[in-house]
Amino acid sequence: MEELSSHGTLKPLDTLVDAAGRLALPRDALLVLAQPRPLSPQENVVLDRWVREGGRVLLFADPALTMPSRFALGDPRRPQDTVLLSPILARWGMGLEFDEAAPPGERLVDTERGPLPVNLPGRFRLAGNFGESPSARPTGKSGIAGKAGDAPGTCTLSAEGLLARCRVEKGRIFAVSDAALLEEVPDPAALARRREALGALIDWAESGD
Repeated sequence: MEELSSHGTLKPLDTLVDAAGRLALPRDALLVLAQPRPLSPQENVVLDRWVREGGRVLLFADPALTMPSRFALGDPRRPQDTVLLSPILARWGMGLEFDEAAPPGERLVDTERGPLPVNLPGRFRLAGNFGESPSARPTGKSGIAGKAGDAPGTCTLSAEGLLARCRVEKGRIFAVSDAALLEEVPDPAALARRREALGALIDWAESGD
């Protein structure tokens, strides 16, 4: 939270849909989603629209979260053990899978944004984007089928799928398939490295490149 606060004013959100049915963030804001709960169909639609209109998202999506939580199972403050975002990820042109070949335990991975600590990370993969009319592909429970006029997302993967950068019309998504970086650790030097790495990812997302 300290590193996030150093980059601007924080606005915690319990939901991505306000009373007016929109995402209550200005277009120049950076939305940080860290191991979020499954989104409702309406949240999927509203988030997708916000991104397409020029919003930017920094997403941490871990298919096998390893960090402990002080909150009990069922507590809404507890991070999801397994992130479930397939509908919106597919809408943006990518999927997420668990990397079964990843060795257990924390390690550093070299990326274009510097070394990142990971622990049983996932792996993004490129996926098709519907871009079809609702009549061609029914919306279903996710609320995320394509519609006429929607441009498909264009994603670039790096660090063997650990990082993904997607352009979706006017918006951008910057995603990390692991959340170990957000774990608090007792070693001051390791904590400082985590904050530096998080700062580099925030700068990456804020730059829009």
